[in-house]
Amino acid sequence: MSHHPVPIVPSADVNPVADMPLLVKILSFTPLCVGMFIALLDIQIVSASLKEIGGGLSAGIDEAVWVQTAYLIAEIIVIPLSGWLAHVMSTHWLFCVSAVGFTLASLLCGWAWNIQSMILFRAMQGFLGGAMIPLVFTTAFSFFRGGQRVFAAAIIGGIASLAPTMGPAVGGWITDHYSWHWLFYINILPGTLVAVAVPLLVRIDNPNLSLLHGADYPGMVLLALCLGCLEYTLEEGPRWDWFGDSVITATAWVSGGAGMLFLWRTLTFVRPIVDLRALKERNFALGCCFSFIAGVGMFTSIYLTPMFLGQVRGFSALQIGEAIFSIGVFQLLAIPLYSFFASRFDLRLLLMFGLGGFALSMWSFMPITHYWGMKQLLLPQAFRGLAQQFAVAPVVTLALGSLPPERLKMASGLFNLMRNLGGAIGIAGCATLMNNRTNLHFFRLAESLTGSNGEMNNMLATLTDRFEQLGEDSSTASSAALKELWIVTHREALTMAFGDIFLVIMLCFILACALVPFMRRPGKNDTVP
Repeated sequence: MSHHPVPIVPSADVNPVADMPLLVKILSFTPLCVGMFIALLDIQIVSASLKEIGGGLSAGIDEAVWVQTAYLIAEIIVIPLSGWLAHVMSTHWLFCVSAVGFTLASLLCGWAWNIQSMILFRAMQGFLGGAMIPLVFTTAFSFFRGGQRVFAAAIIGGIASLAPTMGPAVGGWITDHYSWHWLFYINILPGTLVAVAVPLLVRIDNPNLSLLHGADYPGMVLLALCLGCLEYTLEEGPRWDWFGDSVITATAWVSGGAGMLFLWRTLTFVRPIVDLRALKERNFALGCCFSFIAGVGMFTSIYLTPMFLGQVRGFSALQIGEAIFSIGVFQLLAIPLYSFFASRFDLRLLLMFGLGGFALSMWSFMPITHYWGMKQLLLPQAFRGLAQQFAVAPVVTLALGSLPPERLKMASGLFNLMRNLGGAIGIAGCATLMNNRTNLHFFRLAESLTGSNGEMNNMLATLTDRFEQLGEDSSTASSAALKELWIVTHREALTMAFGDIFLVIMLCFILACALVPFMRRPGKNDTVP
């Protein structure tokens, strides 16, 4: 017999945190933000250093990519479960346990003795780090009201987009100046401080261990199967020709089947672990959509720019980090700017400005050529850094601020999940498009490289002479010249494919802009008790 789902009854407040002095709120909220920052930073901190990690652990690139994939799979599984776990353990104890576990897992990653142990420890790190992320969103709405909430949303929105953006830059600098082990050791000090400070300073609810009895454990298994297999499919699909690979096909079917069963279970179980009923609230449903689009934009641009600089320009990890560092600078500058305007203008207008600005940023990336470097990327990345803050922070207030406090924990996990899913689907789509469009452009360019092409003949003649001057015989020099022509042609095709993908992302954000007017204007109940 099916039952209408009812929300988990929240535990009673320990004290009226909303009435605490502002300084106490800030001191209490800061370690939560630090925990969220390091958890998000570690998503991308290894992306520019996978080659070095693989070399240090005697692993090939196919194995090394699992250093990142394992983290993402574990993180995406735990994020929607964080609301239920917070009800069981309380916010501060869940955050404390997660911070302790994340710190220990980071230490173990630095001590990893082979690629298998590294993948295991990274999965532990992702699972424990992922639990911290949604709790910061819900705690902000418990601590702050009115104008304070706007500023808090600006901070956590900034962290949510800044941390993964800065991951490659920070990781590249650390690997170049120290070693890849320090990608993980840097978490030890902040993780320890968070583990100590949060139980002492944060008190917004009590544990409710009775929720362990009768919990929806089958639903948890189905959710883990669905999201874990989906993340694997999206991460590995572009490399293994999607459904041309039997393993990818199997994980896709498992993900789809488990997802359908999970939806049925969630809509019929008395106390589901994910509050899908929150999607009936228009602002929250649209907010999840915008969170998904923001995830597409943030994570795909993080994926694309380092790839371009590495594959087309041949930049090192440090040079890539330096080239994309400007994004973080402009986003930091945007936080006080957003806070100023958020208290004076309709948040929907600011959201539209942010989404439109991100689209403008993608448009400014489209004329990309093979010689683009730090100087040429500065303006497009400035647009992106400024727009990213305005595209993320308003959604936090508009989506989560429309829900009653007792539903925030369960809904926050779903809201954050959508951002990560957007990133996973966006990156998978980009990888597939990159391969297809590069091949298309390459064949089109090759069609013009015939014997009647004077520029090509001059280039081949020049290259052949150069190789002959280096001591190569005529036949070898001619072959080397043709190889150079292939490299140049492929480089141009690859660069053109980057421009195509930036166009697709731009269109996604233009579509998102058109949906903003459908959001309900925030009312008094959204910002004040």
